[in-house]
Amino acid sequence: MNDKPLSYGRKSISASTSPKELMTKKPRLSKVWTADVITLYPNLFPGVLSESIVGKSLEKNKWALETVNLRDFGIGAHKKVDDTPAGGGAGLVLRADVIEPALEKSISSSPKGRPLVYMSPRGKRFDQALAKKWAAASGVIILCGRFEGIDERILERYNIDEISLGDFVMTGGEIAAQAMIDATVRLLPNILGNPDSPLDESHSNGLLEYPQYTKPAEWKGQKIPDTLLSGHHENIAKWRMDQAKTKTKKHRPDLWKAWNKTKS
Repeated sequence: MNDKPLSYGRKSISASTSPKELMTKKPRLSKVWTADVITLYPNLFPGVLSESIVGKSLEKNKWALETVNLRDFGIGAHKKVDDTPAGGGAGLVLRADVIEPALEKSISSSPKGRPLVYMSPRGKRFDQALAKKWAAASGVIILCGRFEGIDERILERYNIDEISLGDFVMTGGEIAAQAMIDATVRLLPNILGNPDSPLDESHSNGLLEYPQYTKPAEWKGQKIPDTLLSGHHENIAKWRMDQAKTKTKKHRPDLWKAWNKTKS
């Protein structure tokens, strides 16, 4: 009879508030695309960036993620990072004298020319063109705001670009930052299994992507369009372009208008 407990040799698994070991306790990588994120909540990272293709490429050091904790630069014994708005008003504003040393830490350890951006609902809306621009750089430095935002003097002094995920307000910039990093990283070389994957996606050429189908050829009375099963590559390409135009015109008339201007 085996007198060892049933749990003998098994791994013990417990919940943890610590981020996955994909970005901590590693020497900084100097030759890979790197996202530097300045935030009050570094434990939110890597977050969704630890999963799927983006997460696997992070594990394999095809790109890197670094965080700077704003709280480390807080003022006084209580590490205060914010104060009331000048002139009165609701909420709190992140202090310039707290953000400055955090920014300098990221800037000093990054190659020159790396985009410096602030997640802001009043900023320029993030799009595929900007993702391509970031992907072509050596990385990006992202400042995540909280509360009522940050002292305007920081934006002016460092000439920071304000970038928005959309016309809505979130409690902080961390989720937006992860979305933008994901959109950028997948455009880097050797990240996606098929390097041609981004070429026909929505927004890659100004149009929305055409409809996609896969097996079975017929499902609940609905069939895959015959053209896609014909093997005639020229006809398939034409069908896809026609469908992309139709989808764009129907769902995004703003994009359709812009696309037509480029063709006139």
